[in-house]
Amino acid sequence: MTRTDTYDTDVLVVGSGPAGGSAALLLATYGIRTLLVTKYGWLANTPRAHITNQRTMEVLRDLGVEAEALAAGSPSHLMGDTVLCTSLTGEEIGRIRSWGTGPGSATEYASKSPCQMIDLPQTYLEPILVNNAAARGAKVRFDTEFLSLTQDEDGVTALLRDRVRGDEFTVRARYLIGADGGRSTVAEQIGLPIDGRMGKAGSMNVVFKADLSRYCAHRPSVLYWVLQPGAETGGIGMGLVRMVRPWNEWLLVWGYDIEQPPPDVDEESARQIVRDLIGDPELPVEITSTSLWTVNHSYATAYSSGRVFCAGDAVHRHPPSNGLGSNTSVQDAYNLAWKLAMVIRGEAGAALLDSYTAERAPVGRQIVERANLSRDQFGPIFAALGVGDGLDEEAIAEGLAATRAKTTEGAKRRSLLQEAIQLKNYEFNAHGVEMNQRYASGAVLADDAPAETWENDPELIHQPTTRPGAKVPHAWLVDAQGQRISTLDVVGKGSFTLVTGLSGVLWDKAAKVCRDELGVPLRLVRIGADDTRDAYGEWSRVCDIAEDGVLLVRPDGHVAWRRTVAPETAASAQDELLAALRHVLQR
Repeated sequence: MTRTDTYDTDVLVVGSGPAGGSAALLLATYGIRTLLVTKYGWLANTPRAHITNQRTMEVLRDLGVEAEALAAGSPSHLMGDTVLCTSLTGEEIGRIRSWGTGPGSATEYASKSPCQMIDLPQTYLEPILVNNAAARGAKVRFDTEFLSLTQDEDGVTALLRDRVRGDEFTVRARYLIGADGGRSTVAEQIGLPIDGRMGKAGSMNVVFKADLSRYCAHRPSVLYWVLQPGAETGGIGMGLVRMVRPWNEWLLVWGYDIEQPPPDVDEESARQIVRDLIGDPELPVEITSTSLWTVNHSYATAYSSGRVFCAGDAVHRHPPSNGLGSNTSVQDAYNLAWKLAMVIRGEAGAALLDSYTAERAPVGRQIVERANLSRDQFGPIFAALGVGDGLDEEAIAEGLAATRAKTTEGAKRRSLLQEAIQLKNYEFNAHGVEMNQRYASGAVLADDAPAETWENDPELIHQPTTRPGAKVPHAWLVDAQGQRISTLDVVGKGSFTLVTGLSGVLWDKAAKVCRDELGVPLRLVRIGADDTRDAYGEWSRVCDIAEDGVLLVRPDGHVAWRRTVAPETAASAQDELLAALRHVLQR
């Protein structure tokens, strides 16, 4: 498609959070003219989102910024000893090995991805995304507020306000992405249907600095859950002391009754809450910021209207349980950006964009439901301790004493408490929720394989597969220099990829014919060649296709189509691959 001066930019991105920053970086990387605007004067000023799971790290790896993320984040070995306690100086209720750091899950996590999970607060993630987007050609405007939009069959016109000068102006774009958060003006203006409930409970964040190394270094974690009077009111299940940087920067989460007027959290009251949850009345504390927010349980059932698309918290609004918010936001952008790029370049039909809602709306609903259920699953811990509404110190002390009793009843209580704590694996070790997405849309061609069966709990365990719609499995290969590379390293980069084996010779010409006829970037990777040796035999164990079979992998790493064995003739290979690409690209 020939660009004209009618458009100021190809894509206007509203919002600079994880979804907007990722969208701008992806589109700029794919060579698409992109303008990102945010009403704020800079990027995130509080560390809000932080858990960065393996799938998001895979996206950052594909974008070439994984090393920056690793350098800025806290590594996985400092993340996992999640503690349940009455305060950081008080009695421990139990611990949970979290985020795949336990001996039972570390191997499972490590075998399924070339990337490690890290803790990367939003104050560090956003600059990585936006700085690299700008370096790759995206235009970025701070202090620029989105006011309204109108759209027609050819584009979107957005009315913006420069908050420094005070004047209003318009920007004409082919497409607009609303990544403007849980109170999205864009989603409201285009009338996205939102199911669920907003304002389910009240929470406050207190960001502070204090040296807590003596309470934490021997049990390193990003999360210390605190059971104290008031912990059952609002909030996210219990009080939370969350590491921002080990071990002197922190974010505390405490609840309030949403049916009452919002509390006035001044610096002195915030300091008192911190000292109460730490359990040290003399602790030197520097309060950095305080804020109030609400726990939500809502999700959009459609992610777009016309030429306007929404991503991130604009379409899935939920508590931070499971650490899914920023991860899902980045992955929304990863799904959408390559589709917009190919439509803008004329490589795909506009109907390809319909697959965005089809693929991501089910994921958004799942993570909203999962995060809210995880919040509620602190209830069994309260029940095992024999405490409930109206918590007081005496009831908590009695409950803990009952779990220590050297009696039959004490044994029963201990067993119930362990069961309740183990249930929290669905919040802190939900590897399947993070990695088992299966897309079903017009951008995927299902094959005739039997319906998928789950060998293990699909929320807890990642089950890699090459079934169309699934993410291509990770397997270690060896390149021509003898260095390890992942199968994920030879796909992506904004291009479709054909993956076959040494004997899959029919696919060479088929790929060339499709490139020539469709004008679409399409690389061919032959597992077993000198630069992609299956030295460990890992690929042969997970690929589910014969050596001469083929996978058509989309730019986002998901399998679009597969042929488990090669057809009999080169002509059939060309015809089938061409038909598959035409279907996926809506040509």
